[in-house]
Amino acid sequence: MVWMLSGLTDIPDMCLYDDVTGVVLAGGRGERMGAADKGLQLLNGKPMVEHVINRLRPQVSTLIISANRNLEAYSAFGYPVYADEPPAYSGPLSGFMTGLRHCRTRYLVTAPCDTPFLSRRLVEDLHRFLEEKEADLAVAVSKIDEYCQVQPVFCLMKASLGPHLEKFLANGGHKIDEWYATLKVARVCFDEPQAFENVNTLKELEKLQDIPGNEKE
Repeated sequence: MVWMLSGLTDIPDMCLYDDVTGVVLAGGRGERMGAADKGLQLLNGKPMVEHVINRLRPQVSTLIISANRNLEAYSAFGYPVYADEPPAYSGPLSGFMTGLRHCRTRYLVTAPCDTPFLSRRLVEDLHRFLEEKEADLAVAVSKIDEYCQVQPVFCLMKASLGPHLEKFLANGGHKIDEWYATLKVARVCFDEPQAFENVNTLKELEKLQDIPGNEKE
């Protein structure tokens, strides 16, 4: 079941959740971008990861970055950077696990480094439905016209899921949907399709340069 959002007021400029850690997922190979480190590619003069940080940071109390290369470059943004434990480049769940290992709050929210238009109300809405539905994890669903698509790497989870995910990975699991199938998941539909669009190729990145409104944080 997908829960729709309606009648919501604008999120404040600073909506600080003192029980949520945010992890920016920057540990991929960037294969479709010619092995470039996607988070460090410039969009309107700023690395894409900086756009994500600027949108996620006001929503959380603590922010960390999961990366497997260019660790010094990511550290320059002023937040702790952690590499995934071997084997690296094992997919988003490895980044989830890295976040959970370093999470000292009740919840962990995840967002990839190549989504520069991340929703400013991601945490607020996922948090609300996770609590209301007494779920283990709340995941974003994007709505385009009448079509809804689950966005599995945008989620808010209980930090207590750490041992559960660690066991899943140790048993050879690596697919997000298979792990989600073992949990009580709340699916939350956002009417912000651009908020969950990731930039996979240099051509896609070029198309976004200097589009009016894209430079705004």
